[in-house]
Amino acid sequence: MGKIGIMGGTFDPIHNGHLMLGEQAYDEYRLDEVWFMPSGHPPHKKRRQVTEPKHRLAMTAAAVKYHPGFSCSDFEVVREGNTYTAQTLKLLLEAYPEHTYYFIVGADSLYEIEKWYEPELVLKLAVILAAPREYEVKERSLDEQIDYLCRKYDADIRMLHCKEMDISSAELRNMVSNGESIDPYVPEVVNKYIQDHGLYQEIEA
Repeated sequence: MGKIGIMGGTFDPIHNGHLMLGEQAYDEYRLDEVWFMPSGHPPHKKRRQVTEPKHRLAMTAAAVKYHPGFSCSDFEVVREGNTYTAQTLKLLLEAYPEHTYYFIVGADSLYEIEKWYEPELVLKLAVILAAPREYEVKERSLDEQIDYLCRKYDADIRMLHCKEMDISSAELRNMVSNGESIDPYVPEVVNKYIQDHGLYQEIEA
């Protein structure tokens, strides 16, 4: 039986902030592994063109290759149709029932999670590890929101104590399209892959 962290996301591209978050979860909660799992067809990204899964998977695999305890999973990429977190966790537990899953999110997601597809399943099937992230002031404080979710869904939600990296994949895509260097923000192998495959050359509308 293993303690498995799940780092989901579009990873378009994966950057050092994602890796730092995975490392914090791995160390702070003594996880056995962290699986970086690029989304296949994320339903919440329909408003923009997402880079082909094969490229996002390749960049993620290259980024985590030499990190102890990290691996890249194609579990979502190979599925057809929209990929929802609830379905992913359900399928993971069916395929690998011996593991306990720790789903890693930004703390702001705790205010949105009830709008997700089958949130009760997400909160039932995995321990939630929430990382600090800037967000608008809400009606409830973060501690109050965690307490509310834990009581309503009998959830297990824990905080990650790590520094927030002030960069996003969207900013990195625009930097590449503007000819700016992204060296400080991504692993060298990811930057090379982006250049070799001519990714992010057009500025997003």
